[in-house]
Amino acid sequence: KDMAFDPKFRAGFALLSKYNLSYDCWLYHEQVDALADLARCFPETTIICDHIGMPLGVGSYKASESLPKWKDSMKKLAKNSNVFVKIGGMGMRTLGFGFDERPRPPTSDELAETWAPYVHFVIDTFGVERCIMESNFPMDKISCSYTVLFNALKKIVRNFDKEDKRKLFELNGKRVYRVQ
Repeated sequence: KDMAFDPKFRAGFALLSKYNLSYDCWLYHEQVDALADLARCFPETTIICDHIGMPLGVGSYKASESLPKWKDSMKKLAKNSNVFVKIGGMGMRTLGFGFDERPRPPTSDELAETWAPYVHFVIDTFGVERCIMESNFPMDKISCSYTVLFNALKKIVRNFDKEDKRKLFELNGKRVYRVQ
């Protein structure tokens, strides 16, 4: 059973809102439903789902099988208005894109083409107001440089209006993490 259902964990989790603290959570797609339940039970606590809820595509996980489950779970998670999603971490090996196995690193155009369906799904599901662009450096370095990563993210949202881009890359993060 997922740790999110453990009564002791939940007792501790309940203290977050008392102290005006948020909860960042890195998990895999199979754990997103448990996070959705946690968000539903603690609506006063701000929850940040890191790395797009990480749909696995390595080992015994095939992306073609993980994606439908991930999408369904992310839709359930999005029903909770206290949840935000950080868009990043896609350079890691766990998604199964294979960029880390190539002799040459990908270009920002290649990353944008590969990552766009994931990014657009998350933004469409949660809305611009609840998404935050992130890097996951140095972990994403296995696939690309920091500059290439951010160029890819900017290319994915190139057709968004200026204010939405500012929310994704700056304002939402400041708001969620209460940064002046």
